[in-house]
Amino acid sequence: MGDDNFVDSIRIFVKSGKGGAGSIHFHRDRFTRKGGPDGGDGGRGGHIILKGNRNLWTLLHLRYHKHFIAKDGENGSSNHKTGADAEDIIIEVPLGTIARNDETKEIIAEITEHNQQAIIAYGGRGGKGNAFFKSPTMQTPRFAQPGEPGVEMWVQLELKILADVGLVGFPNAGKSTLLATVSAARPKIADYPFTTLKPNVGIVNVDTIHSFVMADIPGIIEGAHRGKGLGIRFLRHIERNSILLFLIPANSENILNEYNILLNELRQYNPQLLQKKRIIAISKADLLSNEEEKQILLKLKEINNTSIIVSSVTQKNIQRLKRLLWETLNTDTLSS
Repeated sequence: MGDDNFVDSIRIFVKSGKGGAGSIHFHRDRFTRKGGPDGGDGGRGGHIILKGNRNLWTLLHLRYHKHFIAKDGENGSSNHKTGADAEDIIIEVPLGTIARNDETKEIIAEITEHNQQAIIAYGGRGGKGNAFFKSPTMQTPRFAQPGEPGVEMWVQLELKILADVGLVGFPNAGKSTLLATVSAARPKIADYPFTTLKPNVGIVNVDTIHSFVMADIPGIIEGAHRGKGLGIRFLRHIERNSILLFLIPANSENILNEYNILLNELRQYNPQLLQKKRIIAISKADLLSNEEEKQILLKLKEINNTSIIVSSVTQKNIQRLKRLLWETLNTDTLSS
């Protein structure tokens, strides 16, 4: 998504360690010439582990470090000594990261909580030493197990922003401006389409106690579900939002039509997105007269959605919008 610092998809190579070999050894000391088997087990190879970190918002830190190779477990040795397990490699990722096997596309792990850990490549188990195989019928086993091999593969990491509220709208609907108004986020803002080429995330404080996370996601255009424009990469980020806040500017040629186009893009991409709570906010209210506001609200009643008219410039209804979003987040009733 542009040449900025937001990376939401990356391939990494992982290789877990192989297990150490079990030891073939028989006890010997100055009092014992032919002792029993005392070969110890091998240690486990290092795992490759993903760990959630709520302070990360991007996969950028993995752009220049794409190969993760864990060490092998140590071999077992005499006197029943087990080889040491190899150290695990921990890769920190933002919350909302999904890991897929790049070849099969199967999901291996999904990280949604801070400090959550998931092993994406298991280290090989250590082999059993010959002491393990001693039995009444086999007093002197002269064999041991080799360690299990590790796992190596390319893994595709994808980030889906975890936010309570996702801002949905055409380019230049005023999403970045609204986010900057309601939170401490400082997105780049300019007066042309596709200003936002990466999700901007802000913490919205409703009052001194309550807050929620809002993400301004790259502008949608018709055909996004087919990958047109920013397409699929944009739509992926709204899958995890609890509420979709549709932002439509007051100077839109046809507000209802614009809303329906946005809704259709979501439907084509993933019909389940329409199960989310939805609120319509008409931005740039400073351009409207009182009569025009009334007309717009009458039209919006036709689609039976919760709606509000706001202005980031004059702060009109901004506090009311925050409260509305907070209350909607904390109720089980679904807007339709």
